[in-house]
Amino acid sequence: MDTSFEKYQKRRLRSSYFSVVISIGLVLFLVGILGLILLKAQSITAHFKEKVTITIFLKDNAKNSDVEILQAELKKAAYTKSVTYISKKEAAKKYTKEIGEDFVEFLGDNPLKNAIDISLKSESVTPEKMAEIEKNLRIRSIVAEVVYDKPLIELLTKNINRLSFWMLLFSALFTLIAVVLINSSIRLSVYSKRFTIKTMQMVGATKSFIRVPFIWKSIQLGILGAVVSIIGLVAFIMYVDTTIPELEMLSNYKILGLLFAVIIGLGILITWLSTFFATQRFLNLRTDELYY
Repeated sequence: MDTSFEKYQKRRLRSSYFSVVISIGLVLFLVGILGLILLKAQSITAHFKEKVTITIFLKDNAKNSDVEILQAELKKAAYTKSVTYISKKEAAKKYTKEIGEDFVEFLGDNPLKNAIDISLKSESVTPEKMAEIEKNLRIRSIVAEVVYDKPLIELLTKNINRLSFWMLLFSALFTLIAVVLINSSIRLSVYSKRFTIKTMQMVGATKSFIRVPFIWKSIQLGILGAVVSIIGLVAFIMYVDTTIPELEMLSNYKILGLLFAVIIGLGILITWLSTFFATQRFLNLRTDELYY
């Protein structure tokens, strides 16, 4: 009879642990998906920002040596990603190809100017920073004009800021939900052992002595749940990378490694805190209160 009861208890315990691991794994998997969205949103934003260029039109009397000096300075500038020099002849050929007619032959002269295209780093693509860059470029003696799409920059910055705000708000809300769900699973697991906790306390065991094995077991379950979620994430990432290769889901292993480390850390932290407060609650209850 005792053996049958012990087997029943072990099966019930294993079932409880299994449900906790699955709960933690599912919640952390969803947190990981959200983390991927945030990371890819940032890289996609950076990708679009780095498509923005500032075009410097040079004066016709600009010396080649002065142009080369300006190019060298621009390449060293903190805001520069790349610098491309476009001669008036190259610009004329490109424009002729676009319109399908040789306008230089028609006009008898090439009205275009030599130019330098500057591709900016994503962090420099804001209305304030680009206005400052424009101001610094205009004072150059060989610069005739500085051109970039101001309305597009303002619209891009506004939309990105709005999107970032809602993404952060949604992330905070989702993280809170994840904590509540994992905490509920852990509390149910500890609740099933409330009489064991009180028995150990009645025979003289200290609170810390009682609490440690519960915390250690919960941390193990948290790590196991995190591993389950990471396996699911890897499968999801590989599927998305195969289906939509343009997203380049596997392009940065360091970021993915950091995301997986954060998931494991969350699994450990949440289970540790949940178990600590759950055991503390039952340790502070009177014996007759355990039945409610």
